[in-house]
Amino acid sequence: MGFKMQSLRNFDAFPRAEDHLLQKTSSGAVVSIIGLSIMATLFIHELKYYLTTYTVHQMSVDLKRGETLPIHINMTFPALPCEVLSVDAIDLSGKHEVDLDTNIWKLHVDSEGRILGTSEYLTDLVEKEHSTQEHDGGKDHPEGSSQKKYEHLNFGSDAQKMINNMKQAMEKGQGCRIFGVLDVQRVAGNFHLSVHGLNILVAQQIFGGPGKVNVSHVIHDLSFGPKYPGIQNPLDGTTRILHSAIGTFKYYIKVVPTEYRYLNKDILPTNQFSVAEYFVPLKDAERSWPAVFFLYDLSPITVTIKEERRSFLHFITRLCAVLGGTFALTGMLDRWMFRLLESFSKSKTRSALR
Repeated sequence: MGFKMQSLRNFDAFPRAEDHLLQKTSSGAVVSIIGLSIMATLFIHELKYYLTTYTVHQMSVDLKRGETLPIHINMTFPALPCEVLSVDAIDLSGKHEVDLDTNIWKLHVDSEGRILGTSEYLTDLVEKEHSTQEHDGGKDHPEGSSQKKYEHLNFGSDAQKMINNMKQAMEKGQGCRIFGVLDVQRVAGNFHLSVHGLNILVAQQIFGGPGKVNVSHVIHDLSFGPKYPGIQNPLDGTTRILHSAIGTFKYYIKVVPTEYRYLNKDILPTNQFSVAEYFVPLKDAERSWPAVFFLYDLSPITVTIKEERRSFLHFITRLCAVLGGTFALTGMLDRWMFRLLESFSKSKTRSALR
């Protein structure tokens, strides 16, 4: 009887099958939860990767002819009132436009850049004929000849009042925000923002000479067509403030024709560009008036950017590989954990028998 009781006690010391099953189920639940979390994360990652488009770049010869080139400008001149600023454009075909106002708007701003109101143009002070100025290079005729030509002119009280108002506006630090779209021919040329639209004698009355014209500016936006996803315009956000030196800014721009083809087959014709910048200080002997020039030339190569998406078969293949690998890994981890717990249980049993 004693032998039987001792045998029963020894039998109770061994772990039961239910204990093994319970240990296996607990470890398997933990591994399963971890595996499902990993698989869900990888599935979401693969789905995002499949839905995300990528771009392919191709180059070819530009065959476009007879089209216009849109130039979007948005700039602030903190030291020049709107009434003295003009936008002029000239290209290699000989087309010369002065004081462009079609699709161009001007807003008065204060010294801190806050908008004050729309501009009223001094039409009686703007000279449309360029017989007295060479706008293509920003050069003017000598001051003496200009004064002789206009020495017989007497400004009326209204014109003199406007000149005085301009001087007061400059003393108060008023500037100008100018923005809009220029449609130019698709050939090399330049456009510039300056006081060249003014009669030379009027400019002398307002500024007292070229050395007082401060063309400090902020380029908020400059582009040659609509924007597409990922485009980077190198001049956006450019700030050039002159404190002591006076001179002319020149931006040499290489325009690259571009076509952006969306995934739905829509085509967006536009342009991207690169730029080199130079500043030419005004010398005492010069009689040129400071300005901001944008000299552009077109590349003969067009760039085509196409949106593409990865194939569904590629997505299924990657998904099966990822989920299958995760499932196999969790199975191996489950077996390792079970064996580890089993060996730990056997070691406890041996120590209890002793």
